[in-house]
Amino acid sequence: MTTPRDISGAPGGRPGADLPDSRGRTGLDGVGRHLDRNPDVVVTNVEVTSDGWHVLRRTTFDYRRGDGRWTTGQQRETYDRGNGATILLYDPERRTVLLTKQFRFPAYVNDHPDGMLIEAAAGLLDADDPDTAVRREAQEELGVEVGELSHLFDLYMSPGSVTERVHFYAAVYSELDLRGAGGGLEDDGEDIEVLSVPFAEALEMVDDGRIVDGKTVILLQWAALKGMLT
Repeated sequence: MTTPRDISGAPGGRPGADLPDSRGRTGLDGVGRHLDRNPDVVVTNVEVTSDGWHVLRRTTFDYRRGDGRWTTGQQRETYDRGNGATILLYDPERRTVLLTKQFRFPAYVNDHPDGMLIEAAAGLLDADDPDTAVRREAQEELGVEVGELSHLFDLYMSPGSVTERVHFYAAVYSELDLRGAGGGLEDDGEDIEVLSVPFAEALEMVDDGRIVDGKTVILLQWAALKGMLT
């Protein structure tokens, strides 16, 4: 009997490499193999190590240190869930921001009291461009039809292990922009509460630990630094 082999020639084919994973994908271990933008990094191998919705990879590479010495066989695991977008919707007349509240199991399992996080609306881009994706998320989660968008910056939120780059936006809203109740998509397991919060209180919530989501803290601090709601 012939032993399955992955594309690097090693015995034992792996789902997501030369064998289809649970979503029918192959060739997922090709990502990053041919990177050459940094001459001090040489990728030698990429393995797919999970068969989930998103992709976990283990990459082996050689790295030239600042003193010129090469270290070989360094390994890093990267979690690839695609890129995302987030938006701070604010009402300058009422000096409020529109936020979500939803259950986040990863926070719950890591010492958050109940896993119910207060956040700015956000989501993965999927097949959309960032502008389209953030408008979609504002509609689904908050029930708001967003008008003019302001793109703020793009940030890597956890660059030690997660590849995701998040596109940050802000936009003015009013009650006239509400087109639905929001709440997210039940088919996606979402159960989102919409919160209209006075901006001053939102900053207090950061200080006292009621808001602990990184992207939301960044957006609120951006608004404070820019004097958007003061």
